[in-house]
Amino acid sequence: MTTRNTRDRWGSVSQGLHWLIALLILLLGIVGLTMGELPRTPKYFWVYTAHKSLGITVLALVALRLGWRLYAGAPEPVPGTPTWQERTASATHWLLYVLMFALPLSGWVYDSASGLRPFRWFGLVDVPKLVAPNPGARDISHAIHEWGFWVLIAVVVAHAGAALYHHLFQRDATLARMLPQGWLASPQKD
Repeated sequence: MTTRNTRDRWGSVSQGLHWLIALLILLLGIVGLTMGELPRTPKYFWVYTAHKSLGITVLALVALRLGWRLYAGAPEPVPGTPTWQERTASATHWLLYVLMFALPLSGWVYDSASGLRPFRWFGLVDVPKLVAPNPGARDISHAIHEWGFWVLIAVVVAHAGAALYHHLFQRDATLARMLPQGWLASPQKD
């Protein structure tokens, strides 16, 4: 398998970043939905710091992924895909990028505007504050972070549902080309 994307499939770099980011977002979502219920112990603060550190990591990985996509391009649509599906897929991909930037950035602004003590990315590097403490910015960024998460979930479900639809009903290579070769054979049309 090539590292760079080809006309027919995503390369190993795109695949790796896709699945790593998806896994980290899943982990961040689970932690984000449950961390408010934790008792206020040292573990509570560790979980919040880990959530923030993973969020910054996702932000960096998404920037890397977008840069790689601009450099390596994207596969052409699967032959026979209707134009409206191509446009919907393209719009969905770009909406996913917007959301994958918006969520960690809004979380970072929320942390900054809350006036909390600075945190260290995985205990290694001080993460600078993006804004001064500000209750208005804190509330807006928290709303964007929280509601943006639910929008991201809806778009990811649509994205995954479309890939499964293509695989199970259209019987094309849409899903298979985002997996390492041989993991999932493209079903053949009857």
